Amino acid sequence: MSSSSTALTRQWTTWGPVVAGLVLVAAWGRDLPGFAVGLIALCLLAAVLAAVHHAEVIAHRVGEPYGSLVLAVAVTVIEVGLIVALMVGGGEKTATYARDTVFAAVMITCNGIVGLSLLVAALRNRVAVFNAEGSGGALATVCTLATMTLVLPTFTTSHPGPEFSSAQLTFAAVASLCLYAVFVGVQTVRHRDYFLPVPRPGEDSADDHADPPGKREAWISLGLLVVALVAVVGNAKLISPTIEDGVQSAGLPKAVVGVVIALMVLLPETLAAVRAARRDRVQTSLNLAYGSAIASIGLTIPSIALASVWLSGPLVLGLGALHMVLLALTGVVSALTVVPGRATLLQGGVHLAIFAAFVFLSFSP
Repeated sequence: MSSSSTALTRQWTTWGPVVAGLVLVAAWGRDLPGFAVGLIALCLLAAVLAAVHHAEVIAHRVGEPYGSLVLAVAVTVIEVGLIVALMVGGGEKTATYARDTVFAAVMITCNGIVGLSLLVAALRNRVAVFNAEGSGGALATVCTLATMTLVLPTFTTSHPGPEFSSAQLTFAAVASLCLYAVFVGVQTVRHRDYFLPVPRPGEDSADDHADPPGKREAWISLGLLVVALVAVVGNAKLISPTIEDGVQSAGLPKAVVGVVIALMVLLPETLAAVRAARRDRVQTSLNLAYGSAIASIGLTIPSIALASVWLSGPLVLGLGALHMVLLALTGVVSALTVVPGRATLLQGGVHLAIFAAFVFLSFSP
């Protein structure tokens, strides 16, 4: 990349999050006309692209798997804030927002991001290679967390409806947080090598030879990453009433709102994962996908459990039969994908087919 193009990239990735943040502050709490919603959507897109750039700068500085962990946790923390903000004062209308958004995040990451990453890597190298040990452990964590928090509430009997009782919600929150903490410890300390990209014989990645950014540049990128992610989620909240009105006027299910919000919030991880797959760093893509799913459940459920103390209205977490079938299918297919440590176009296509079925059935259940 030439010095002029590098300077241009630095300019827009610096000013993009700042402008998106200023638009967020200016538009917060106002009734937005149509042109303002369009402007906010453009700012949201710019913030997403800038977030991917700064996440890659940080990842290059700290190395894997810390880089993907930073992006996954940062997005999830702000996503939790968005869910809580939407549920405050929403009453029964928002009772399923947490469930719909978390389940959508699991389906997007485990099928959409994984499928797209495997497809891109396999198209370039015929076979996508990754660590079965790390990916298998991450997948097991996702399946356990999803079952404990999204499936069990449908079958518990202490509280009417697909809801946890207060004691059950507390247990699920503590268990989720502990399991997430164990996963992070294993990923970053005890078995860090399980989550590193697998080198191919006789091949070196260009990233391995590029000089890492300086400490000052990394700190600046971290600050801009936070600004960009706040702008992404904040602007997503600003245009969410337009999405809700559109969903309602089209006669679509309320779950579509959670799907659309999750798609917007997870766009930075999606782009970062695809770019990593293009560089034959499939393990980084899987770290982003499964790490985001684990963080989405492991941080959202405890936060919602804590917020339920002052939130009004019910908290519906249990999935219906249709979504439980999709979740079970995702778990089985994902296990068959990660166990060999190698995947082809077929596995990528299968995951994308499941993702397409999820999206289609969300609009037409």
